[in-house]
Amino acid sequence: MREKSTFTKDRRISVVDDDESMREAIKALIGSMGFVVEDFSSAEDFLDSGISQTFDCLILDVMMPGLSGLELQQRLRADNQPIPIIFVTAHFNEKERTKAIQAGAVDFLSKPFTEQELLIAIDASLSIPRRTADELTFDSH
Repeated sequence: MREKSTFTKDRRISVVDDDESMREAIKALIGSMGFVVEDFSSAEDFLDSGISQTFDCLILDVMMPGLSGLELQQRLRADNQPIPIIFVTAHFNEKERTKAIQAGAVDFLSKPFTEQELLIAIDASLSIPRRTADELTFDSH
């Protein structure tokens, strides 16, 4: 039996992925660990919900129709909403990974990833104090 994370109490995680089966699998896994989970099929739906500031962590697909995951990350930073982000992708690209991490992403996982990899990334993201976008530092070189 898996041990529940010490970070689950009242922690809210959002999953944004256009792949319904992936989104549902992630939601089921992290929901079973005691997290409060909401899911969205697009970055636009996430933004339109108006509740982005209530989440402690965002699991975000890189490539989606419309606004991409990287574009959503940029928008959240510009709006001073530095939600810890774990990117997931079926099409790994080192340049995108570097860009995401430099902009403050906690992790960048390639699909398929293991439950353990995702849970480690979630624990890492929830241990980071919330900061404003101005406090996030990254190397632009």
